[in-house]
Amino acid sequence: MSKVTVKLTGITKSFGTNKVLRGINLDLPAGKITALMGANGAGKSTLVKIICGVYSANSGTITLEDVPFTPSSPSHAIASGVVTVHQSINDGVIPDLDIASNLMLDQLAKPASSFFINARKTRNQARKIAAAIGLEVDVTRTVSDLGLADRQLIAIARAMAHHPKILVLDEPTSSLSASEATRLFTLLDRLRNKGVAILYISHRMSDIRRLADRIVSMRDGEIAGTFETEPLDYEGAVNSMLGQQMAGLQLDTKPAGKPVLVLKDICLKAGAEPFSIDLCEDEVIAITGLVGSGKTDFASVLFGLTPLYSGSMMLNGKPYDPHSAGDAINSGVFLCPKDRASNAVIPGFDITGNITLPFLARHSTASFIKDRSEQTTASATISSLGIVCQSNSDDIGTLSGGNQQKVMVGRWLAETSRLLVLDEPFQGVDIKARRDIGSKIRQTANGRATIVFASEMDEALEIADRIVVMNDHTIVGNHLNKNIDMNAVMAQVAGQQTTQQQSI
Repeated sequence: MSKVTVKLTGITKSFGTNKVLRGINLDLPAGKITALMGANGAGKSTLVKIICGVYSANSGTITLEDVPFTPSSPSHAIASGVVTVHQSINDGVIPDLDIASNLMLDQLAKPASSFFINARKTRNQARKIAAAIGLEVDVTRTVSDLGLADRQLIAIARAMAHHPKILVLDEPTSSLSASEATRLFTLLDRLRNKGVAILYISHRMSDIRRLADRIVSMRDGEIAGTFETEPLDYEGAVNSMLGQQMAGLQLDTKPAGKPVLVLKDICLKAGAEPFSIDLCEDEVIAITGLVGSGKTDFASVLFGLTPLYSGSMMLNGKPYDPHSAGDAINSGVFLCPKDRASNAVIPGFDITGNITLPFLARHSTASFIKDRSEQTTASATISSLGIVCQSNSDDIGTLSGGNQQKVMVGRWLAETSRLLVLDEPFQGVDIKARRDIGSKIRQTANGRATIVFASEMDEALEIADRIVVMNDHTIVGNHLNKNIDMNAVMAQVAGQQTTQQQSI
């Protein structure tokens, strides 16, 4: 039997009248990876923030290696060997600093550190930290210049530098490519073998099947089930998390209507193969591919954030060449971006403000905002997507990550569009929330073209009438979601030549 590194007993936490944690009892054994599953709003993030010193529990006790543990701050927790990589990437990095400073920040912040920074020594030490997880980067680059996946790896590398007794990872692979995720898994295997207790929070069953020694399910602020008998009962863990059995999903694919956006000989960047595609009314198209395949670049071109390198776009039969997000929105092209923390959520605004902000002109008369119009739209969005909140005046920051994601998707579903582009709309949401969002997207698809960029194949299969595969910034596969040849699809995702690819 493994030694228990962290033991939580009777942990409770409330925010006002909202009881978030209701007596959590949880052991985290040394040398084991505990996968924590829970629907959005179950209390997972609050539990993590108590473990790492962001919040204090209202009641209950924590012991770390049999010693009472009451972290007063995240730095106190880190110094004690409790290290966390949060779901929000910007909680783990400082974008305005270079990579070296980010990797060495905790060392530089120690009271015993010198007032004067030896830049060369700092960079050399940072390179060693990066190399420890196989991360090859120029440590002089500013973090704000990096993509989301690279920022995630910097946050993980920074965490590993502390030689943790317990490592907590919240959705760590949400922005990583398959090769980057594999590198992380190898590192976690090493840490497990060294006796580190690992708490791994994820909705991705592929991650859990690969890593978990045990699964703990949370529901409504309580532990709903613990599964540690081999073979692990994955279906039981999901049912325990949801409080019900998850029925299989039957997708009734629809035929495409008339073209909304016609793309001819599109080239996303120099050297990329051009491609052509029609995006049609009533059809939901899932575009899948590995991280770095060009999906987000494609979304940016459609929304006017990045200029088209070459080729032409026709929207509603007229030339379409947006130079800004405002141009795109005015043309009826909407984008729900990938990184909600940096590009979507408006901190300090309530739910209503976050939903209606891009469309204030539609809720105004003579520059005066019509409060009732805003409230009606927000209430309808909350109801249709099942957003868990006290009211539509709640601050967006009080919601769980999954419910924030529902608000972001709901923002763009609340108004009529001709082309709706959703970049990773299921990122960080549980299986039930994923189906809630997917169902709403399909229910409202008539009269517009809908593109869903999805890295996970099961997400694409659950929502799409057609699945398009991208690799190396071009389209390499186009499949109706009916009797689909998954071997061909996965070969195209991996960049392997197929018969269909030769004919595109």
